[in-house]
Amino acid sequence: MPEKATKSFQIGDIQCIVVNDGNFSYPASWFFSNVPQDRLEDELRLRGFQPDQILSPYACLLIKAGNHKVLVDTGAANLAPTTGKLLPRLQAEGVSPADIDTVILTHGHPDHIGGTVNAEGKPAFPNARYVMWKEEWDFWSAEKIDLAGMNIPKDVKTLLIDSARKALPPIKAQVDLLEREMEIVPGVHAIPAPGHTPGHMALSISSGRKQLLVLADAVLHPMHLEHPGWQTAFDFAQDRATTTRRGLLDRAAADQAKVMAYHFPFPNLGQVVARGQGAWRWEPG
Repeated sequence: MPEKATKSFQIGDIQCIVVNDGNFSYPASWFFSNVPQDRLEDELRLRGFQPDQILSPYACLLIKAGNHKVLVDTGAANLAPTTGKLLPRLQAEGVSPADIDTVILTHGHPDHIGGTVNAEGKPAFPNARYVMWKEEWDFWSAEKIDLAGMNIPKDVKTLLIDSARKALPPIKAQVDLLEREMEIVPGVHAIPAPGHTPGHMALSISSGRKQLLVLADAVLHPMHLEHPGWQTAFDFAQDRATTTRRGLLDRAAADQAKVMAYHFPFPNLGQVVARGQGAWRWEPG
């Protein structure tokens, strides 16, 4: 089956386009690191997922708000043979790198910042203001980056560090660092969502009475709605990530907002519905 590339939709007067940069397959235990293997396999099978692998799209978001063209995350570039499709898919939507005036980086993992620079090591979006949470920028720009809290192999930690050191320094002159919840461009608001990384960012996109919550990696899989305490090996601070996850899911359900999550099945859109105290369900669409 061919990979689905884009999905366009409206939030009031704001046009949004999910742009799939490609996909990557993860060991299921990395997405659910504190769940016994037998139970995890049974739960995944029950819901129609592969029991041992999670096939994840990398879903960037193009936002056309007034005169602004905003890109949320830049994909994985050449992280794998199956990734790095963002730019040609933007071109197919009639958008060139030079047209993007704002690039929002939700956090510093390689599948979110890989396309930030081009093959020459220069900013891939030359006219853009790059926006990142200050705590996130400072963490990945430090001389020593401590990933001890992450339960992933050493070579993967090395990959994360090397990716940040490649992608972030070239955009230093263009970066705008946030320290509080605020409006980035009209209709697009930054929401602090720490835990997955120190300065992980979610977004609220609103126009009229419509709202889209962009969860980025605060929630990695639909099963995390039913089991928000199930942890992922990629979370930098597990307890803080769980608290953030619960708070965003509660907000999404209360606001009846449309929701986008970076690693959910394409087109990564749906709604969060409360199932009682501290549990939710995912309704794609």
